Amino acid sequence: MANITSEITLKVELDENRVPEKLNWTAQDGGIENAEAKAMMLSVWDSAAQESLRIDLWTKDMPVDEMKVFFHQTLVAMSNTFNRATQDEKMTATMKDFCDYFAEKLELKK
Repeated sequence: MANITSEITLKVELDENRVPEKLNWTAQDGGIENAEAKAMMLSVWDSAAQESLRIDLWTKDMPVDEMKVFFHQTLVAMSNTFNRATQDEKMTATMKDFCDYFAEKLELKK
């Protein structure tokens, strides 16, 4: 049986100071074609080094209020992923409590 591959492509357009001006991504299997984004976070686990490698980028026109919402939604998503990956309900609840606290302190929830 042949291996199936899927490709996700990220394009970063930089200004003369190498600051991101535009972010676009494509994931054809997900129906995404050259979609624009204002921010992205990518984490990759390096098993040999036992460490997480990260790329965090945002465009210079990313509004701070949107960045706060982006972080909150990312933290919530990480809590859900943690639960699916570990089935650790107690720590998931703790993480979700922090997400609620984060949103409250940044006045993201009405």
